[in-house]
Amino acid sequence: MYEGVVQELIDELGRLPGVGPKSAQRIAFYLLQTEDDHAKKLAQVLLEVKERVRFCEVCGNVSEEERCNICRDPRRSQTSICVVEESKDVQAIERTREFKGLYHVLGGAISPIEGIGPDQLRIKELMTRLGNTEIQEVIIATDPNLEGEATATYLTRMLSPLGIIVSRLASGLPVGGDLEYADEVTLGRAFEGRRTVS
Repeated sequence: MYEGVVQELIDELGRLPGVGPKSAQRIAFYLLQTEDDHAKKLAQVLLEVKERVRFCEVCGNVSEEERCNICRDPRRSQTSICVVEESKDVQAIERTREFKGLYHVLGGAISPIEGIGPDQLRIKELMTRLGNTEIQEVIIATDPNLEGEATATYLTRMLSPLGIIVSRLASGLPVGGDLEYADEVTLGRAFEGRRTVS
């Protein structure tokens, strides 16, 4: 334990996701040893992001305006919505340059252990959106884990009666992976999602 403000800094950094006690300590000492201008710039950006960044009123993605740049883009297809858990998932999909439609950010996944149910997610907003648009397909792109699967199953049940095509991102073997290291679930999904090549 360090004294005073140094320990407070380590404690606060340790609250960040993915930052353990050792990493928090390393970052804290980096900040102590860095130029004052760099530390001031970091503090300024942290305050600025809290003041200026909000969530898009339409899709829930991060934005500095009421609507994010994707929702404002008239070139995006208005007939498909990709449902993701978090804003970072939007960026991951955008990097592929494969999807040209709209997004809907749920703000998490169903997780009874953490006390997160459908009411804590932006599912009602999704249903409202679907009632007011010409959406023909909803692509569910939640994480391929227990919480993501539970969320996908729930959404599928909710969306099926609407007469909209509901699809789920394929999952299976990663490119460059070895079969011997794949777990049973991943390998099973790869078989389920196989496609004809000839």
